[in-house]
Amino acid sequence: MRKLSGNTGGLKASHIKRLENLYRRRTPPEFLITPEIARELCILAMEIRRQLGLLIDRQGRITNVIVGDQRRILIPDLSEYRTAPDRLKGLRCIHVHMKNEPLSRDDITDLTLLKLDMMAAITSSNDGQPYEIHVGHILPKSLDGEPYRILQPIKPGQLDTGCLELIQAIESELAQSKPVRFSGRCMERAILVSVSTDSKNEASDSMDELKELAGSGGIEIIESFIQYRTKADPKFYIGPGKLEELSLLALQRGASMLVFDQELNSSQIRSITDKTDIKIIDRTQLILDIFAQRAQTKEGKLQVELAQLKYMLPRLVTKNTAMSRLTGGIGGRGPGETKLELNRRLARNRINQLEKALSLVIQHRHQQRAKRGKKDLPVISIIGYTNAGKSTLLNTLTKSNVLAEKRLFATLDPSSRRLKFPKDTEVIITDTVGFIKNIPKDLLVAFRATLEELNNADLLLHVIDISNPRFEDQIESVEGILSDLNLDKISMIRVFNKQDLAGKETTEKLCRIFGCIPISADDESTLPPLIEKMQHSIESICQRR
Repeated sequence: MRKLSGNTGGLKASHIKRLENLYRRRTPPEFLITPEIARELCILAMEIRRQLGLLIDRQGRITNVIVGDQRRILIPDLSEYRTAPDRLKGLRCIHVHMKNEPLSRDDITDLTLLKLDMMAAITSSNDGQPYEIHVGHILPKSLDGEPYRILQPIKPGQLDTGCLELIQAIESELAQSKPVRFSGRCMERAILVSVSTDSKNEASDSMDELKELAGSGGIEIIESFIQYRTKADPKFYIGPGKLEELSLLALQRGASMLVFDQELNSSQIRSITDKTDIKIIDRTQLILDIFAQRAQTKEGKLQVELAQLKYMLPRLVTKNTAMSRLTGGIGGRGPGETKLELNRRLARNRINQLEKALSLVIQHRHQQRAKRGKKDLPVISIIGYTNAGKSTLLNTLTKSNVLAEKRLFATLDPSSRRLKFPKDTEVIITDTVGFIKNIPKDLLVAFRATLEELNNADLLLHVIDISNPRFEDQIESVEGILSDLNLDKISMIRVFNKQDLAGKETTEKLCRIFGCIPISADDESTLPPLIEKMQHSIESICQRR
């Protein structure tokens, strides 16, 4: 792939021809650039009065010729040159500065965010000949607080710098900084980022939950950062300086992504991905990815895919290649359609298909509920914050073996079991997907078929993890979602789970304050008071029918 990019408007045909001829030139691997190419670049830059740049690969081939203005060049999209977390881009940038100046701040930013092999600026003499070349490269470890090194200026006759050998040495050190894994399983490594306008306690609590989410999603956490600002940066969300710092840290520590605790809008995603080569996801994308991992039933998979596509659609940008595998074949594209437009059309078509499929699921659930209604069996739904112990309680009450793990969103697909009370009253008890603070709206919409089960519940069991220091916020989040879904009129019993971890005195005090029944969901001996309360509530509800 070879390109002439930038603003070529106003250039003479002879200049364009000379720029295109540069592609024929080769640079030996040990040279930064040949003196002949450097001289031609300087002469051309002086003639057109603009900065000129070259991108050169490790075989010494020129892949891009870039035409800038008098102040800077704009490096084109390099997303096709994807790199591993511990690898550089495989391209070095050599460009001419119109003034006799060293590497600029923009040069250093491009070097670090794009993970270029090297960045070099050529200064020229009055007659247009190369005078000095200023060179910088990324450091595997920060030196004196700087994540890069600026070499002493070199003369045009000193370009045999052992360029390839230096690049390979840098990558070798980067690879050594990446921990060895013996499991054989490829795990994403991430830096967690939060930009907070809240108090330090609230920001810290939110970051703790993001760490739990990341762990639940199979992500190895390298580092976490909270930036306190009065207002988030409208373009990059985080400050551009901090973005550069984190991108360098990701390279040095072998991280493959930045995970933002807050939801990013489409323009912010575009701005960040234009600036850095590292993968960027936000809290919503992380939750959706966890749901995609957990979905087992056809219904669950449909709901997750629908939520992902609805979230992705307004955020599709030109760099996005996520759906390119869906294209191809006769009728695969319209006349004059760009890749971005094609991706959007594919997303809309798939959303329509999924919504039709889910409407059939809703009809099927209505039929199931009608049959259940004929048997006149009361329904109890277990709700609560994710990882509160809902599945464990269902297993203990019904002697079943629904998956119950100590991680967020272990349960995604709802499970129903029959439960018989001591007085032979029989009910259907249902385990539901856990709620979470700031749950994505698209996820709630996509899971409407599952959440409609709650509409038909006669009684809700709100399971609360009393051992979690954020349990009050979790109560507020869960019951706020119930209110949003117009489910707050259904009778509810609050249950404090994990009483053994909270201590007897603390549990008794909190139960009086919040009107809860204390249990340990995995200990059957603690459940009789709850069972008695459930039976009494169901009998009262049945009498009012």
